Amino acid sequence: MLHRRSALASTVVLSLSMALPAMAQQKWDMPTGYPAANFHTENIVQFSKDVEKNTAGKLKITVHDSGSLFKANEIKRAVQGGQAQAGEIIISGYSNENPVFGVDSIPFLATGYTDAQKLWQASRPVTEATLAKQGLKVLYAVPWPAQGIFSTKPLNSVADLKGAKWRAYNPNTSRIAQLVGAQPVTVQAAELTQALATGTVNTFMTSGATGYDSKVWEQVKYFYDVAAWLPKNLVIVSQKSFDALDKPSQEAVLKAAAEAEARGWKTSQEKTAWYIDQLKKNGMTVDAGSPQLKAELRKLGETMITEWVKQAGADGQTILDAYRK
Repeated sequence: MLHRRSALASTVVLSLSMALPAMAQQKWDMPTGYPAANFHTENIVQFSKDVEKNTAGKLKITVHDSGSLFKANEIKRAVQGGQAQAGEIIISGYSNENPVFGVDSIPFLATGYTDAQKLWQASRPVTEATLAKQGLKVLYAVPWPAQGIFSTKPLNSVADLKGAKWRAYNPNTSRIAQLVGAQPVTVQAAELTQALATGTVNTFMTSGATGYDSKVWEQVKYFYDVAAWLPKNLVIVSQKSFDALDKPSQEAVLKAAAEAEARGWKTSQEKTAWYIDQLKKNGMTVDAGSPQLKAELRKLGETMITEWVKQAGADGQTILDAYRK
C-alpha cells in the first residue's frame, strides 16, 4: 500500500512538473491601427518575435493589425481596461487628455530626426510619468517621416486652404484647420482611403508613409513636402500585465523594446525618401512648397508653440527648455 501511494505521489508530481511550462506561458494581444506592410507594424511583429524567442516561449504576443481588434482611437482605452495587454498608439492623438502628449505635432518645432529625437528625450520623462498614472507603461516610441500636405488642388499660400475638408488625426491638426479656415474632419489612418473616395476629406497633413499605405494618388495629385513635424507612435503595455511577468521575461521585453526603438527610428529615416519616390512614381506632383506657403506655415507654428506652452503649463515649459538647451 505504501509503495502504491509513493508511486501515485510521484506520478502527480511528474504531471504537475510537466504542466508548469504551459501554465507559465503568458499571451498578450497587441492591436495596432496600421496595415501589415507598414514599417511600424513590421517593427512590432519583429519585436513580438524577439520577445517570444528571448523568453523561450513564456510570453507570446499576437499582433492584430489594420484596426482589426480595436480601431486606432480605441486602443489606449482597451489597454487601460485590460481588453488588450499591449498596443500601439499615436501619442499626439491624446493631447486633449494632456497637452504634453501633443508636443511632437506642433508645426516646425522639430522638423528632422535629430531634433525629433532630442524632443522625445526632453518629453519622455513627463510622458512616461503621465501614462504611469493611468496604469500604462511605455515600451518604445518610433516616429513617422516628416509631415507634408496632401491636396487635391495646387497650393501656393495658406489662403488656398480656406474651406478645404481637412483630415484631422489629433487636436493639433484640428487647430491648424481652424487657423487656416479649413473644415476639420476626424479620420483615422485605416479609414483615409474611404474618406478620400467619398469626398469626406480633400486635404490633409500626414507622412509619405500614410500616403503610400492609403494609395492617396487615386484621388489626390499634390504633395507639399514641408516637413512640419515628426509625430510618434508609442507601444504601450498595461503595468498590470507587465508586472505579471517574471523578472527574466520583463528584462527580455525591455531589451526587445530598446532594440525595436533603435530599429524603428533607423527604418523611418531610411524609408522617408523611398515613400516620396513611390508618390512620384504613381503620378503625384511632389513639391517643397512655395516660399510664401512655408513662411505662412512657420508663422502658424509659432502661434501654436505659444498656445501649447500656455496649455501645458510648467511641464510644457520644462520640456521646451530642455529641448532648446
